[in-house]
Amino acid sequence: MKVQPRKKSTMFLLMFNIFLAFAGVGLVIPIMPTYMRELGISGQTVGFLVAAFSLTQLLLSPLSGRLSDRWGRKKMIVAGMFIFAISEFIFGIANSMLVLYVSRLLGGLGAALITPSIMAYIADITTTNERAKGMGYISAAISTGFIIGPGIGGFVAEYGIRVPFYSAAAAAGIAGLFTLFILPESMSAEERNKKWRKADKSESLARQLIKSYKAPYFIGLVIVFVLALGLSSFETVFGLYVDIKYGFTPQDIAKIITFGTILGAVVQITVFGALLKRFGEKMVISICIVVAGVFLFLTLYANSYWAIVVVTFVIFLASDILRPTISTLLSKLAGEEQGFIAGMNSSYTSLGNIAGPSITGVLFDVNIDFPYIFAAFAMLVCFVISVRWGKRVALKMN
Repeated sequence: MKVQPRKKSTMFLLMFNIFLAFAGVGLVIPIMPTYMRELGISGQTVGFLVAAFSLTQLLLSPLSGRLSDRWGRKKMIVAGMFIFAISEFIFGIANSMLVLYVSRLLGGLGAALITPSIMAYIADITTTNERAKGMGYISAAISTGFIIGPGIGGFVAEYGIRVPFYSAAAAAGIAGLFTLFILPESMSAEERNKKWRKADKSESLARQLIKSYKAPYFIGLVIVFVLALGLSSFETVFGLYVDIKYGFTPQDIAKIITFGTILGAVVQITVFGALLKRFGEKMVISICIVVAGVFLFLTLYANSYWAIVVVTFVIFLASDILRPTISTLLSKLAGEEQGFIAGMNSSYTSLGNIAGPSITGVLFDVNIDFPYIFAAFAMLVCFVISVRWGKRVALKMN
């Protein structure tokens, strides 16, 4: 995609915003072993704390997608960034579990405003041919933020256990100001009014989920759910797992995750478009699901520092490629429903990010290996679903 100078700066700003939002999700992971010891909390509580962020995101993402059609993508993005900044500050000053939960719920509200609006913004400013690359850039920022968040948290925590959250709050606030003054609207008022009149504003979340079930891209949303479930299961207990099993410090965890993230993002940005042209979305999705599932299982047998580095890198890379591939295919199948599919994409991701940590936390308290067995099994089941869906999509697109 040859990006015009103005479009290039717009893309960078969107990527920076969504990177910050998803980095905030994972900031808590490397310091949770310390929190568990200080507050005396269980793995189950850790899982629920991680899931709390996604609960609000799930409930509000569909509404956010519709409101972005009505009021404009920019307003939703700016509001989301400021709310997210407030949530990170609250987490930094929290001294009780109740306040921590409030912070994560508020953070989910910010993410619900940001994510579908940015996805829809990309669909607005790109052609069909450009969309795969545009979605790839945004998904690279999502993947990098979601995975590098723990790395940032681990490094910055050297200066204080709460410093990562103050830093995230400041960065989000600055990004919100830049967005407010620099980012142009992607649609005119007339275009927004047209979309709003066509939309069914009476639809609740339940009705929208039912509508998505009847849509031709429903299985794609199921894959989005399982991907989020598997990756969030892996991430939620990763710090706890290596802390207990190998005695890793927050800095060790940060180094491993950051290394895998940087290499994965480079591969995604440089070869993602070529992979789709060479193999097609359906083949890439199936292969990456298998690879992620197998290496999630192999985590159980990675008994050295570098073995964990390699296994983690492959899992992150497969996820980095999967996310934009699925988003691109869903966007192509959605037609005029770009706002709706963006909201549903975010909602199904949130469902996975709620179910994964919640189940994983319970399993972790039973046996620290169970979360990885569960995540690997879910990904391999998803492979079977993806193959059948790929054949169905191929018939409809021919």
